[in-house]
Amino acid sequence: MMFGSPLPKDEANQWRHQLNQFVKENEKDLAALAWGLLQEWGDSAELAFSPNQDALGIDLQPSPHFVRCSKESLDQLNRQLDQKIQEILGILEKYNAAEEVAIVGIGEGQIKLIYFKPQPTPPQCFEEVGEDLSGLIEKLEKRMGELITVKSQ
Repeated sequence: MMFGSPLPKDEANQWRHQLNQFVKENEKDLAALAWGLLQEWGDSAELAFSPNQDALGIDLQPSPHFVRCSKESLDQLNRQLDQKIQEILGILEKYNAAEEVAIVGIGEGQIKLIYFKPQPTPPQCFEEVGEDLSGLIEKLEKRMGELITVKSQ
């Protein structure tokens, strides 16, 4: 797609554009959630993402919700897809969770990497947002449900 061109009319991929819009509108809350969950799931003393660390995902079926993606399940998916998501796995293994956010978007038969560097950093976003993880998840899933519509094929 060329810059400045209108969004494609392809409804099967519309979720990608809606997900991008959701991320743009909720960047600080997503950074806070990603940081908080990674701390809950792993060694909170370690600032960088661990190669064995699980990843945060957004599953759009049956309605948009957050999921925990294990390293093993992502590796298995990569093998099933003949290594076609190797670049995504490389980013997930090497990004710095204290400075960047990486989330796997899961649509029907498709995945999308959500990757951004928020200002302020994810730990600062977590402190500033000041919500518990359950409340943050509930609020963000509600917003996703309002913004992202997925048509089954």
